[in-house]
Amino acid sequence: MNQVRALLQRMFGLVKHHMGTDQFGNKYYYIPQQRNWTGQTIRSRRIIEAFNPKEFEYESGNIPSEWEAWIRGRRKDPPTMEEILRNEEYRKMIKIHAHEIEQKEEIRKKEEYEDGLVAQPVQTEVKGHASATYFGKDKLSPDPSSTAKTFQPGSWFPENSNKKK
Repeated sequence: MNQVRALLQRMFGLVKHHMGTDQFGNKYYYIPQQRNWTGQTIRSRRIIEAFNPKEFEYESGNIPSEWEAWIRGRRKDPPTMEEILRNEEYRKMIKIHAHEIEQKEEIRKKEEYEDGLVAQPVQTEVKGHASATYFGKDKLSPDPSSTAKTFQPGSWFPENSNKKK
């Protein structure tokens, strides 16, 4: 068996073992430590053959976290489809519970605001950047201004078209 594998390896390159396929169609392979035809040792590794190999079309959720853990070596055995589905249901339940808690918190906050136990958050409007010369001013000046090492050009306002010359 090892002689056949060595012969195939020399003829066709690396030997890889299919470990599984996820629900998105991605295929996962294990490549054991091998020697190539020049005698170099190639370390073992785990790879993925993406269902959609175009990098610009890849999205972060296209690889289940269980398979990602296997690829990165954080788990020894590849996940089963049952495990992936069970964990997906668990994640959905967590999201539902988190949403319920968030709604309860919003109701509690609203009741506290209405009862006067907590002050409403203040809405502030900041005009410009604090380092700008016009910070906090309601109107921009048409005149240029200068402070120390900075220069602020004046604002340009279009002419009033109602004026008669």
